[in-house]
Amino acid sequence: MPQSTGNNRFKILIADDHEAVRRGLRFAVASAGWELCGEAVHGKDAVEKVQALNPDLVILDLSMPVMNGLDAAREIRKKAPNVKIVGFTMHESLQVKEQTAMIGFHALAAKSAPLGDLLATVKSVLEAS
Repeated sequence: MPQSTGNNRFKILIADDHEAVRRGLRFAVASAGWELCGEAVHGKDAVEKVQALNPDLVILDLSMPVMNGLDAAREIRKKAPNVKIVGFTMHESLQVKEQTAMIGFHALAAKSAPLGDLLATVKSVLEAS
């Protein structure tokens, strides 16, 4: 169960290899009232930071170098099963949706959709805990 840090301030980790995307997500997370506890630039980095920072939720890009988001999510599920995972991707195929569901993602958000859609998805995952 996610632990808020007081006043419902959930800790969010952003994992995306593009600085511009992380910058936008930093702003969005802060404006939603959540705490940004860290950022990762590739999948292996995300796994390590989940273990070090103990976030409530990870916004995880599926296409990253070193270790992709699908493999990172598998590792996160093993090492930190209570962490919620929201996939953030350009790939909206049925195959991707099925893969992420099998791995244990809590939700999937499209990079092509308005940022408000991602925030609504994150909020619903956090509230469902």
